[in-house]
Amino acid sequence: MQKNLLKIMEQREGREIARDMDRLDLILDSRYAFQQMMRTIKAFDQWLQDPLVIKHMPKDMLEDVQKTSWQILKLLLELDVRHTSQFRELINKLKDSGQLDPLIWIRQPEEQQSGRRNTFTMM
Repeated sequence: MQKNLLKIMEQREGREIARDMDRLDLILDSRYAFQQMMRTIKAFDQWLQDPLVIKHMPKDMLEDVQKTSWQILKLLLELDVRHTSQFRELINKLKDSGQLDPLIWIRQPEEQQSGRRNTFTMM
């Protein structure tokens, strides 16, 4: 299954699919990728708990797993920090200009009274 998914991904990379995607397509595509990552990580973690693997996997293979998993973690954390920060800035700009959708934006009571600026709160 993993080899088939990898093959599909490699085929998609060759074509410029993202250019033709609208916002919903991009969200669904990203969610699919995260779901696949979570499944793969869970399966990999279970595999590393298997006594057969623990007993017989050579150190060089374990070093590769450790090094690669830390690289992936770093990339994921950088993505999270980058997009969370950018989105917070965007929300604050939209809030300040009165462009936030009132159906999903809730003004905090302490912000109304004190004039204090909060980032954002959604319903």
